Amino acid sequence: MTEPSFDGLATRPPSDQRLDVRFTGSGSEYFRIWIVNLLLTLVTLGLYYPWAKVRRMRYFYGNTVVGSHPLGFHAQPSKMLRGYLLVALLLVLYSVAGQFSPLAGLVAFVIVAGIWPALLKSSMQFRLANTSWRGLRFRFRGTVGGAYTALLPMFVPGLLFVAAVVAVPDTDQPPAWFGLLALAVGLLTVLLLPWLWWNLKKYQHDHYAYGPEQTSLAAGTGAFYGIFAKTSGVMLLGLVVLVALIGAIAVLALGDLRGGRPRLDPVLAFGLGIVVLGLGLLTLHLLPKPYFISRLQNLLWSRTASHGVRFASALRFWPFFGLTLKNWLLMGCTLGLYWPFAAVATARMRLEAMHLTMSVDPDTLVDRVRAQQGEAAGEAAGDLFGLDIGL
Repeated sequence: MTEPSFDGLATRPPSDQRLDVRFTGSGSEYFRIWIVNLLLTLVTLGLYYPWAKVRRMRYFYGNTVVGSHPLGFHAQPSKMLRGYLLVALLLVLYSVAGQFSPLAGLVAFVIVAGIWPALLKSSMQFRLANTSWRGLRFRFRGTVGGAYTALLPMFVPGLLFVAAVVAVPDTDQPPAWFGLLALAVGLLTVLLLPWLWWNLKKYQHDHYAYGPEQTSLAAGTGAFYGIFAKTSGVMLLGLVVLVALIGAIAVLALGDLRGGRPRLDPVLAFGLGIVVLGLGLLTLHLLPKPYFISRLQNLLWSRTASHGVRFASALRFWPFFGLTLKNWLLMGCTLGLYWPFAAVATARMRLEAMHLTMSVDPDTLVDRVRAQQGEAAGEAAGDLFGLDIGL
């Protein structure tokens, strides 16, 4: 007896087949791609960037193996170039308009805000239509209206601030209310940032599609507020530990308040303090980001599922933080040349923390979907929405 059909496709009884994710790339391989991309991008004053991005994504996608099948990336760099030129034009428009007058800057900001959601939707559709697994293209089913609902609220704080600049007659001596407004806009942005981020991710994760399968995100805004609050707590904890270590070194070097002799040579204490301060600031700078990334990845992909596919992520914070710290130290020692090795190591840890559980047999899914529609839909979407602006 078969399960009820989903979008007209009969499925086999659930088998809960687990598919692990592996990354097979190496730093030395990617280094050769990266160094050529970097040199050609510099020589062409950035025009080679879409070709560099396609080469990079084909390498990373081709080395991402789900089950026993790698992903594929099929975008054409010439189409991506149009997207980058359009974004560059918008940024130049905004920058130049702001030089003429605040009002012109406000108009340019409104234009950019009005176009950006449509570009996001086009970029997502282009990216997914040019990504494949087992020869079948992915799709993005989000609408333009959904993109505006997801992205326009992000522009509200900036719009308020730019409008306030337009209303100020003398920007060199702004009135008192301008400072209060800037503070209020900043606080509003901080308070709304988790909701804004959830709104964007909800739009994205609700519309990934593969064959008849379409994902949805079950996480609510409360989970996002929790992650942002805990990330702030991690940052505060790192600051407290740094201050405590510097204070302890100062006490050992200067003696106690009753005039006791120093327990540590002042020169040695000064050198130790510089080292602790440098490592502490580096740790304080790097600590929140790995925590935020690991918790957000686990939340998003453990709460994303479709009718027949469930995702799971178990990226651990401390190993990820250790890898991040190691990458930054080695990039500093090699003047940035370690970057390709760091990118590969980071991709491997993040990808291999994930797996899929499919209650639909992937062989049956791919064969039947191909028989129904072939690959024309993905090709048409890629041709029609030829933009990938990296959103």
